[in-house]
Amino acid sequence: MNSIIPAAVLRQPWQMLIPLIALVCFGGAVLYSAGGGHLQPYALSHLIRFAVFLGVASVMTLVPKDFVQLVAYPAYVVVLLLLVAVEAVGAIGGGSQRWINLGPLVLQPSELMKPVIVLALARFYASLPSGMVPTWRSIIPAGVLIGMPMLLVLAQPDLGTALAIGFGGVVVMFLAGLPMRWFAGGAIAGLIAAPIAFFFGLKPYQQKRVFTFMDPESDPLGDGYHITQSKIAIGSGGFSGKGFDQGSQSHLNYLPEPHTDFVFATMAEEWGFLGGIFVLAMFFLILRWGWKVALASEDRFARLLAGGMVATVFFYVAINLMMVMGLAPVVGIPLPFMSHGGSSMMTNMICIGTLMMINRWNAKSGRRGLG
Repeated sequence: MNSIIPAAVLRQPWQMLIPLIALVCFGGAVLYSAGGGHLQPYALSHLIRFAVFLGVASVMTLVPKDFVQLVAYPAYVVVLLLLVAVEAVGAIGGGSQRWINLGPLVLQPSELMKPVIVLALARFYASLPSGMVPTWRSIIPAGVLIGMPMLLVLAQPDLGTALAIGFGGVVVMFLAGLPMRWFAGGAIAGLIAAPIAFFFGLKPYQQKRVFTFMDPESDPLGDGYHITQSKIAIGSGGFSGKGFDQGSQSHLNYLPEPHTDFVFATMAEEWGFLGGIFVLAMFFLILRWGWKVALASEDRFARLLAGGMVATVFFYVAINLMMVMGLAPVVGIPLPFMSHGGSSMMTNMICIGTLMMINRWNAKSGRRGLG
């Protein structure tokens, strides 16, 4: 068998790639239905983007560790400057200023910051002497690295992406071994500051989303419409769903954003509980593989980088699923590998490519067994 199948194919992490490809193809089927039974405008572009970014991820596996460490801080600076440029000359869409035009390319720098903040913090803690971890020297520079892009993204405004950046950064700090009392103190400070941030930091529409999350039935045709229709779609799917391309909520335009933020609700209506279990199982296999890569990494930098990338993808999945089921406010975070959107696919495939790269580092060092 080894003589028939090329060695390069055998070396690929198929225990992650098979669930990933299955999830993307399933997402393509859901987007086909969301597009009214047509490949355009959602399903075909979704599959093409995945194929392109899977190629990019494959190329990333060839990058040596020393080079990745070398470009960590420059990459952070470049993306931070792009966020500043968004504030100055960024394109406005949907009431938000999040994009920048670079000739033929329209880029959302805040998406790039999600993996880049993990990279920069992994580099910082990998170079920090272990004796300095429980001191202020380990938390103040990291806080600045996280705080600057979060403030710029909040100004766009984009609360969901800002939270994702903060989550990835805090997970790297936790994995780096910072004292638990600091996280407990941060949680207490956050609870105290939350009311101030709510009334003075959030935009009026963001405040409405929080109120809607707490009581969506109070205004089912207004601010609570999104969550109400999402729950109806998910609940109406039952055990096995209404059938492929038979979802009335999305086809009759009751369900908002059936191809992006609420793609899971579109899926659940047509595929039911069984479809939901399949999606969760695929995400579990992908994230479990990523966590195994982190545990098998031979040095601090690789472990922190891998752990942070897994946390970034997990944040996307957890918040989106909680959002569509009414367990979290609507913050505009798509479901990885299923929602239609180039920025989301780019970010999550960068995370996957980074994990594949670290898995290759592990294999070269003799720490095999991860596929």
